[in-house]
Amino acid sequence: MPSPWIGAACILASYLVGSICAGIVLARRRGIDLRAIGSGNVGATNVRRALGSDSANLVLVFDVAKGLVAVLVTRLVTDDSDLRIVAATGLAACVGHVLPVWHGFRGGKGVATALGVLLATSPGSALAAGVVYAVAHRLTHKASIGSLSGVTVAALSATAIHGAAHPFAWLAWALWVLVMVTHRSNLTRLLDHEELDG
Repeated sequence: MPSPWIGAACILASYLVGSICAGIVLARRRGIDLRAIGSGNVGATNVRRALGSDSANLVLVFDVAKGLVAVLVTRLVTDDSDLRIVAATGLAACVGHVLPVWHGFRGGKGVATALGVLLATSPGSALAAGVVYAVAHRLTHKASIGSLSGVTVAALSATAIHGAAHPFAWLAWALWVLVMVTHRSNLTRLLDHEELDG
């Protein structure tokens, strides 16, 4: 079992890495405030509205990568000796994206970073989530429906793959809660039939 200090350091480092929001950085370089455009989100979907597809793809890759790398580094450092720490670092990276210390604690919704975390902890559930997202988005043209559908399938499939008592299943459900909370305004707009396409 790793030292508590090592575990704490991994969790803190993951939060700090997660707090780097590429969408905010790219938009600021062009003099644009993402929070004043479209949905007000700082993720890839709103970046596409504000800056175009190339910037959106870059943001998507970065947001996925920071979740993936944070967990993989922790797994390497701890040698998987305590999967609870691995799960905690994954959650910390996503919380960092949502509440980034570098950007006034006003970040994104955590979906892409959650995908990166799932790729590093439960690839099968990440794949299932990606497929469901793609289908739901294609049918509805709404990223929020794809995201909410995908994260739900991820939590269910992680539980089926690992078992309900496994730390990676707990992690998947924690990510589900986080994404549901960050999509409160989207859920309201969906119920009011006012949600933006994207």
